[in-house]
Amino acid sequence: MYKLLLCWRYLRTRWIALASIVSVTLGVATLIVVNSVMDGFTSQMQDRMHGILSDLVVETRSTAGLSQPDWYIKRIHERLGDSLSGVTTVVTLPAMMTFTVNGQSHTQQINLIGIDESSYADVSDFSKYLLHPSNQKQLDFRLQESGYDPARDALQPAGWEHRRYVEALKKENAKQQRLFREEMDRYQQLQKQIRESQLAKDTPDVLEKESASAGAAETVVEGTGEEVDSRLTSPSQNKASLDLLNQNPSISSAPTQGYAFDGEKEQHTGIVLGIGLGSIRGRDQDGKVKDHFYLRPGDDVSVAFPNAGTPPRAIDQSFTIVDFYESKMSEYDATFAFVPIQALQKARGMIDPQTGMGAVTSIQIKLKPNVDLAMARDALRAEFPPESMVSVNSWKDTQGPLLAAVAMETTILNILLFMIIAVAGFGILATFFMIVVEKTRDIGVLKSLGAPGTGIAAIFLGYGVLLGSVGAGVGLAVGLVFVWKINEIARVVEFVTGREVFDPTVYYFDKIPTIVHPTMLVWVSIGSVLIAVLASVLPSIRAARMHPVEALRYE
Repeated sequence: MYKLLLCWRYLRTRWIALASIVSVTLGVATLIVVNSVMDGFTSQMQDRMHGILSDLVVETRSTAGLSQPDWYIKRIHERLGDSLSGVTTVVTLPAMMTFTVNGQSHTQQINLIGIDESSYADVSDFSKYLLHPSNQKQLDFRLQESGYDPARDALQPAGWEHRRYVEALKKENAKQQRLFREEMDRYQQLQKQIRESQLAKDTPDVLEKESASAGAAETVVEGTGEEVDSRLTSPSQNKASLDLLNQNPSISSAPTQGYAFDGEKEQHTGIVLGIGLGSIRGRDQDGKVKDHFYLRPGDDVSVAFPNAGTPPRAIDQSFTIVDFYESKMSEYDATFAFVPIQALQKARGMIDPQTGMGAVTSIQIKLKPNVDLAMARDALRAEFPPESMVSVNSWKDTQGPLLAAVAMETTILNILLFMIIAVAGFGILATFFMIVVEKTRDIGVLKSLGAPGTGIAAIFLGYGVLLGSVGAGVGLAVGLVFVWKINEIARVVEFVTGREVFDPTVYYFDKIPTIVHPTMLVWVSIGSVLIAVLASVLPSIRAARMHPVEALRYE
């Protein structure tokens, strides 16, 4: 009992112990905050990566792809059995996308992915990242009338509403240019007649008549331009045109001879672009994060990709943007583009003319919850060995370097932060040696009264346990409060310093993500207490070995 009383007395009366407690508190709180934020970022990143990627991918590097995907799917079902949740076929290849903005042509490298809209949602969370609500329920590569994320004002108008307006402007512009060229041709013809008449020394009356005709041609050109402008700016006629063209559009097929594609009523093959391919994220005048869209659903883009021949040659095909998807992973949002797999197979020549079966470049697999991912991957690798020129990887294998880098960063941060607590441990060590020297007389009195060496050692060890426990407890509370209010604290820091702590345009997060794992709290607390106890071992041994006569000789 005397041990606990002395420990508590030393803890209350020794102000120098407060410095040790503060050191442990700050170390524990910092470790909790950093781990919570790192776990939050890692979890969000993995959820977004896994949301767009399937659990397992069976793929080939062959340009022609897997010619018999049904045979591979059958073998996969036989090997995995009830572990399967969904299977779909995919065609993936590099491509170049070209589009026009403000009269200037732009080119962007993309990853073109052909998917089966009926089964792709079974292997990934792709649909929930789409902007149109109906596509979130069931992906459709037909352009929607409107309703693309009404919360984004910069995206409106979009869909057929936007496409009809743009195509009407194109038609009127083309018509105006055609009329202008016709009038210029007439004007040049008249000038030619004038020159010929001058050479023939025609009469002045004829020359005057020809000049008057030339002036009339110029007047016709100017009048045509004004007439076109008035039609385009007339709200009633615009509305009438939209009502007239408000019919159920169909996807255009390959143009036949004599066929004229009407962009107001038809669309090309649909394509879903990552939002980073059609917009730039920045801030408005009020400082709010906002996306500036230079492409919208309803616009057409041209995509060049290689065919399946040997050697491959480039194919250029037009597509109509039918939706955007936003996974908030910049690597995906700025490179991925999705099209119907049948259209891509047909364009690349991947369909067998005899069997009608289309080749694919990969087969994506979704497993049921709680199925061992590594075990399923190894089972398929045994089914499809490397010599078959087919590789089997999990989504973690695909993103292995990134996940390994994040794990390494977290480990290094934990080591560095534990060193902070270790510094506090050295402070406890120095404090205890000072207390042992200062309490030499008390130690001698206790030993002369019959206190054993183990009892003396237990006093200082208990003192170390109390220091570590109090510091860990306070640090635990401070760290949890900091994590709970981290976004409010970030705004206060931004207000004081005038600099942004967390930039949503870089991280694509609306707020700082945090996750608190109970096991992490337990290990941090145990580690801090253990460091405090280890720091008190040497002073405890010295106090236990002290002889009572030597301790009281000069008293």
